[in-house]
Amino acid sequence: MTKKITLLTLIFLTFYACSPKLEESEELVEVIKIDGLKEILTTKSDDIQVINFWATWCAPCIKELPYFEELNAKRSDELDVTLISLDFVDEVEKKVIPFVEKRELKSRIVLLDEIDYNSWIDTVDPSWSGAIPATLIVNSTTGQRKFLEKELEEGELEEILKEFIN
Repeated sequence: MTKKITLLTLIFLTFYACSPKLEESEELVEVIKIDGLKEILTTKSDDIQVINFWATWCAPCIKELPYFEELNAKRSDELDVTLISLDFVDEVEKKVIPFVEKRELKSRIVLLDEIDYNSWIDTVDPSWSGAIPATLIVNSTTGQRKFLEKELEEGELEEILKEFIN
């Protein structure tokens, strides 16, 4: 009996140690409100900010995510890449975190918990209709900004960034 209890305890502890913890999941996807978005948009940094708005249900968004990941991997010393999910907050555990894990996304992932899009879209860019994917590139040192409301093609992001990187 003692051997069975010890074995079961060992198995439980092994599964517990190997299973993702809530804290680890929360580290994968940070949930923010409009104040958090404003903070991202107004952060002063020597690095160029690349902010992409996407969702797990948006095929064009998913298609371009590897471009942001590649950029983050190659230029993390001069760029800050933030991927802002517009999925519903109640889907963070069921959809967003599994999506991030499956694709092994390394960029900063944020889920914006604001369903009243009209209350914050103009904060990003007054020309934005709300369609995704959408990308904002900001150089807070020079004040230079570029907003793109479209799916980016391979290599296009690198070309656009040439305007920002000296």
